[in-house]
Parts: sequence; C-alpha cells; structure tokens
Amino acid sequence: MSELTLRQWLLTDAPTSRRHARLASLYQGWLTLRGNTMAMFGLGILIALVLMALMAPLLAPYDPFVQDLSNRLQPLGTEGHLLGTDSLGRDILSRLIYGSRITLYIVALVALIAPVAGLLVGTVAGYAGGWVDVVLMRITDIFLAFPRLVLALAFVAALGAGIENAVLAISLTAWPPYARIARAETLTIRSSDYISAIRLQGAGPLRIITKHIWPLCISSLIVRVTLDMAGIILAAAGLGFLGLGAQPPSPEWGAMISEGRRFILDHWWVATMPGLAIFTVSLAFNLLGDGLRDVLDPKDDNR
Repeated sequence: MSELTLRQWLLTDAPTSRRHARLASLYQGWLTLRGNTMAMFGLGILIALVLMALMAPLLAPYDPFVQDLSNRLQPLGTEGHLLGTDSLGRDILSRLIYGSRITLYIVALVALIAPVAGLLVGTVAGYAGGWVDVVLMRITDIFLAFPRLVLALAFVAALGAGIENAVLAISLTAWPPYARIARAETLTIRSSDYISAIRLQGAGPLRIITKHIWPLCISSLIVRVTLDMAGIILAAAGLGFLGLGAQPPSPEWGAMISEGRRFILDHWWVATMPGLAIFTVSLAFNLLGDGLRDVLDPKDDNR
C-alpha cells in the first residue's frame, strides 16, 4: 500500500472495521497534535529526556559519583566540565544526565499508580451511588483538604526517607483528582441509553465498568496525568530538597539544588543547573498536556 493510499485509508469517513476506525482516529489525533507547535516542542524535549536517560553511560562525560575535592566548585566550561562541578568536585552535567533516570522512574511509577487508583475509586463511586459514593467521596475530600506537598511530607515522615517511599507518598496524594474526574464521567455515562441496553442484555456491573465505562474515562485521565507531571516532578524535587527523597549520593535534581543552595551567591551554577532541568521538563509536560487536551477532550470547543 503506497503512502498516499494509506493516508487516504486512514482519513476515510467510512471505516470498514473497528480496527480501521481505531487507526483512523489515532491518525487524525496525531495530525491534530502535530499541528500544535508548542505541543511538539514539549514532546521533543521529553523524547530527548528519555533518550538521555537510556544512553546515560554513553552521554555522561564523567562518573557522576566520583569525587575530586581538588576540582570542586569549578565554573562552567572549566577543564572539560561543561556545567561546572559541585562542592565535592563531581561533574554537574553527568549528574544531571543520570538524574534524568530518577526523574523518569518517579514519573512513571506515579503515573501508573495514582490514575489507576483514582479511576477505580471514581468509577465505583459513580456507578454504585448511594452510601458507597458518599463514603468514597468523603475519603477523597479528606485527601484533597491537605496541600499535596504537606501530605506527602507527612507520609514520607511516617514511612521513612527513600525514593520508593517518596513515590508511594506522592501517589497517595495524587489520586483524588483522578477519582473526581472518573466519578463525573461515570455519572454522565451510566444514565446513557446504550448502558441501559447493555444492562438489559444481562451485563453485570463489573463488565459494564471495565468494558464500557473505563475506556470512555481514559482520555480525560491521560490529559490530567500529563498536566500533573509537572506537579509530580516538583513534589519529588521538594522531597529530595528536604532530604526525604532519593538519598545521597544519588544524583536527584532536588537534592542537587539543596546541596547547591549553600553556594548560591558565589557559585550559582551548582543550584541553577538542576533547577533549569526541573523547569524545562515541567514546561515540556505542560506543553504536551495542552496539546493532548486539544486532541482527546471531546468537550473542548476551541479545537
């Protein structure tokens, strides 16, 4: 099949099968996303981040853990250190490159745990209604009543410092908004005619929720996840800054800022470079999230 014929097949208004319709929808969504310059810019940054994390041993000019006290606090570009060195003589660029692995690790785990938990709670509450809805939503309100970082600090203080506990704490504070979104979608969907028809055909609540409600909630959750990634990165960096996240000598960006704050006046690059890394990645997730909202949100009239 030629490229032109394939394009015409994907852009047809009359798909011949469910698979054809799904592929056509994905392609049209990609065209919409590709037309958003800022979203593609954000996607490019994130792809570069993933590649940098995968190829860290090849890209890092120095070992990020090796200390050289005779070479400490060197400015940018000195003796092959493009971004300078920290207070222990470690190359900042190498530590930023390896630190991207920790950032992606945290983001990936939280993105797997929090939306799934929120989707489960929200759809059960919305579909069951009654006292189940009241109990689950009041629990959700309790979590929403506390600032996310403060609640994450409380959980980490109880669980103990460490990157795994930090991921768990962030996930425990991140799921309530997803539960709210899933519940709102479920309340709209459960009263629709096709759900009533499926129920008359003998489908039970479990099948209705997993096969017919969850797929319709996914697009809203994907947009919310992408937009929340910046907050998750900042929460992880905040825990690392306070010494409750990844422990030394791990090259976590928040911990690097915490170390560099002592030298911010005389050796500004020690704290500024990891701060710029956090800013860049957070901006990329926000730009991509805005683009995905245009593609996936059917209620957005500005598309």
